[in-house]
Amino acid sequence: MLARARSVALIGVDAVPVEVEVDVSPGLPAFNVVGLPDQSVSEARERVRAAIRNAGLPFPAARITVNLAPADLRKEGPLYDLPIALGLLAAQELLPASALEGTLVAGELALDGTLRPIAGAVNLALLASSLGLPALLPAGNAREAALIDGVTVFGAANLLEAVRHLSGQALLSATDPPLPDAPSDLHPDLADLKGQSSARRALEIALAGGHNLLMIGSPGSGKTMLARRAPGLLPPLTRAEALEVTRIHSAAGLLTARGTLTLAAPYRTPHHTVSDAGLIGGGSVPRPGEVSLAHRGVLFLDEFPEFSRKALETLRQPLEDGTVTISRARASVEYPARFQLLAAMNPCPCGHFGDLEKTCTCTPLQRTRYAARLSGPLLDRIDLVVRVPRLTLDELTRAPEPEGSAPVRARITAARDLMLERQGGRNTDLAGQHLRKHAPLNAGPDAFLRAAARQLGLTGRGFDRILRVARTVADLAGGGDIRESHLAEAVTYRPRDLT
Repeated sequence: MLARARSVALIGVDAVPVEVEVDVSPGLPAFNVVGLPDQSVSEARERVRAAIRNAGLPFPAARITVNLAPADLRKEGPLYDLPIALGLLAAQELLPASALEGTLVAGELALDGTLRPIAGAVNLALLASSLGLPALLPAGNAREAALIDGVTVFGAANLLEAVRHLSGQALLSATDPPLPDAPSDLHPDLADLKGQSSARRALEIALAGGHNLLMIGSPGSGKTMLARRAPGLLPPLTRAEALEVTRIHSAAGLLTARGTLTLAAPYRTPHHTVSDAGLIGGGSVPRPGEVSLAHRGVLFLDEFPEFSRKALETLRQPLEDGTVTISRARASVEYPARFQLLAAMNPCPCGHFGDLEKTCTCTPLQRTRYAARLSGPLLDRIDLVVRVPRLTLDELTRAPEPEGSAPVRARITAARDLMLERQGGRNTDLAGQHLRKHAPLNAGPDAFLRAAARQLGLTGRGFDRILRVARTVADLAGGGDIRESHLAEAVTYRPRDLT
């Protein structure tokens, strides 16, 4: 007897259909899984056998063949446990084959028949919505999958519930979508940081337009404090952006505990010992890296030059293109990675070059080598560089009461709204003719920018990045035409010699 179940495979963050064919034939007892399964899929045989028996259902003493089609697509993970088990029961006519074929199914089985959550439920629900099919998933994934409009999601706690639902004995209720997370007010406030007006201004410009920012200063100058206040300054994501972020986090298995739409912009802070695959993505079983988990949000790299040179150079392509392509012998996987880079570094190995109170012990050669850890092409992709000097005790005590996060967030939100109304996205996304259209220059500002480009020896990329930053400065001032003062401020933040 032959039965079919419909399931999925994850290719990057995209779900593609997989047909699970189960054949039960007379012969010596055997249980074979074919169709390019990985080790975890091959081990499904033992989980399925134990789960069916412990649920009180019959397991056939026959020759069982499971084919996962298409056969040339690598199948990974334990999500095929449930469709294999249901297909095996349908092949014994213990549940209607038509009900199984009309439902998208995935889930991991425990040995007692309990269903465990899987990664990628949002991605599966997107495919189910496009195919016009309901989805049957573990109860732990149901709320997560119900985030997607246009799909009916049923959550089963165990194998027996799934069987009774498909056979019509005890229908499961459709899962209601969860309420979105409420905005958090627990972020540290900018009012905690005194002084550093130039760095605060640079951070505001960077967050408003989505530009990349590098802060250079001695230990204790406030670089990390500034970066940690970025999440409290970012406006909520639009629904389209939230769905992009949510499906990436779902594919990485980070949503099952919460199961709600991610409205807050991601903020990722990997340690400088992170591996290349951990930062950019990949591995023997490709997974999203930190740059993809920070999609539509902020990636903060503290102690920037301490990251491995290879890891830093891998950032160049996603900083420019907004995607990461992981190529393997059998296939290529593409992950979204349109993130905003915030980075912090010391001015030299000892950290005190330029400090008015502590003497630098580094030689000029050591400072040059330290700065050279950041390549020219990588620096060319950074929009703003700002010095963050360490304030003396007298300067800290005499500093006026600093501005808090609320008014800064209001200005950033207003500037973002201007950008969305004008071009449908942030200024950092402008390129080519769209940049020229939305950031036109009158004769005076155009002459100023050309003169600055010649003096600074700007590349074409650097020229466009200054124009984008100037567009953001103008938007923070209320919009309108870009003036010379906006360009002058953008030029002051342009990366130069770091030594």
